[in-house]
Amino acid sequence: MHRLIKEHIVPRFKSRRKDVEIPLSFLADSAVVNEIAFTTDSYTVKPIFFPGGDIGRLSISGTVNDLAVIGAKPIAISCALILEEGFPLKKLDELLESMEKTAEEAGVDVVTGDTKVMERGKLEEIVINTAGIGIRNPLLEKNLKKVVEGDGRSLNSRWLDPRNIRPGDKVIVSGPIGEHAMSIMIARGELGFEAPNIKSDAAPLNHLIDEILEVGGIVAAKDPTRGGLASLLNEWSEVTKIGMIIEEEKIPVSEGVRAASEILGIDPLELANEGKVVLAAPPEIARDVLEVLRSHPLGKKAEIIGEFTNEYEGVVVKTEIGGLRYLPMPLGDPVPRIC
Repeated sequence: MHRLIKEHIVPRFKSRRKDVEIPLSFLADSAVVNEIAFTTDSYTVKPIFFPGGDIGRLSISGTVNDLAVIGAKPIAISCALILEEGFPLKKLDELLESMEKTAEEAGVDVVTGDTKVMERGKLEEIVINTAGIGIRNPLLEKNLKKVVEGDGRSLNSRWLDPRNIRPGDKVIVSGPIGEHAMSIMIARGELGFEAPNIKSDAAPLNHLIDEILEVGGIVAAKDPTRGGLASLLNEWSEVTKIGMIIEEEKIPVSEGVRAASEILGIDPLELANEGKVVLAAPPEIARDVLEVLRSHPLGKKAEIIGEFTNEYEGVVVKTEIGGLRYLPMPLGDPVPRIC
């Protein structure tokens, strides 16, 4: 997928505007055009209801989060529904109610949309596309000012952007990873076991990110969705041309996800999340950021898991027994149709 997007899709759409601050070629969570952040995403998750959420909550949360992690304040969302002929109205009403509740939780409005129906058997139940727009978060200037005043660095971007990362910056994850993907796998009933304590972490993160920006000091942020933490860290290393060292024992993983991953032979670092954020912050500020995260319900188990360094190329993991191993970009998705 990564190669398909870079080699076939991105080259077809060159930017002709001079006011594009974050263009398509950056493969960021959102684009920025004339101070407006814009993002879109389509959701095909199976099953559409799962422990901890549903495709409706997922669609609103995912779009809100893609705006929030670049430093935008989400304000409006579109909703396009593609329904299979015969899709039960009761299910549709449940999903729409979930979307409305999640939008209210995030403080955004669904303002436009589209609805289509496809013949029975040509589509599996429902596909949802949501697009969102946001304005520059008023707290972003204060946040970046603290970075500049802290170590005198020059910034390559006015947004939360990996181009602002420097060697020595700490890597912070907001909580246990892999919960969303594992909850989907279990909900499909194909694994032969149950784990009622594993639920999707799907949630809008914009209010959490507001609190972090209020304290100030983060230079980049991203939610580790498809491809999980492994994909995100490799993308950042590729963009920045800076390596990183990650401490395996610091990476938060719940006991349920860890046990299920061992049974299935899956690396939890490659599992998707829908309610976690990974942050980069200067070392002198990282502890303040961690404290804010841990004071919020969505960041109680946040950890500093490593740092950027020129000592290595790519992503290197220090194992729990003290060895070192490279963490490669995932070759495939262990769980299809998780978002």
